[in-house]
Amino acid sequence: MDTIQIHDKSFGIFLEEEKIISRVKELAQAISIDFAGTQPLFIAVLNGSFIFAADIMKSISFPCEIQFVKVSSYHGAQSSGKVQQVLGLNQNIKGRKVIIIEDIIDSGLTIDFLRTDLLKQEPESISICSLLLKPKALKVKIDVQYIGFEVENHFLVGYGLDYDGLGRNLRHLYRVIE
Repeated sequence: MDTIQIHDKSFGIFLEEEKIISRVKELAQAISIDFAGTQPLFIAVLNGSFIFAADIMKSISFPCEIQFVKVSSYHGAQSSGKVQQVLGLNQNIKGRKVIIIEDIIDSGLTIDFLRTDLLKQEPESISICSLLLKPKALKVKIDVQYIGFEVENHFLVGYGLDYDGLGRNLRHLYRVIE
C-alpha cells in the first residue's frame, strides 16, 4: 500500500521495511563490535521503540539484557515540549554500560531527560541508538552514537511510530502528505 489514511491525515511510503531492516542489522553489528566482551543493559523507550528494539536485539551477537521505560512528550501529532517519566527503570544500573534504544529523536528533550535521569544512577557509560534523528528539529545538543537514518522534520508513522495511537503496526515508515 503506497498511501494510507490515519485519522485526518494521509501518509505515503517514506522508507520501506527492507531498507529499515538492513540498516538495523548494520547498527546491531556496530554495537556488537563496540560492546564485544561486555554485557550492556539495553533500555528501550516505549512505546515507539518496541519494534526497533526487538529487531536490534535479534541481531546482537553477545549476551545482553533489556529493560523498558516509558517517557512521553507527545500529544497527537505535536510534541508538548514537556517531558514526563511515566514508567521507570526497576533495575540497578550503577557501574553498567547502558545503551538507550529510541525510535526517533526530534526535539531531543525526551532523550536528554532520560539520559540525565539515568546518569544519577552512576552507570559506567550511556550510549544512544536511535532509528531516526531529525537534526534540524533538535532543541538540545544530543550525542547519538548509533543513528539509523537522519531525516527532515516530517511527521512519520509506522515501524513503531504512531499518530495518536495508530500506525505502529505498519511495516514501512510513512510520511505525512502535506
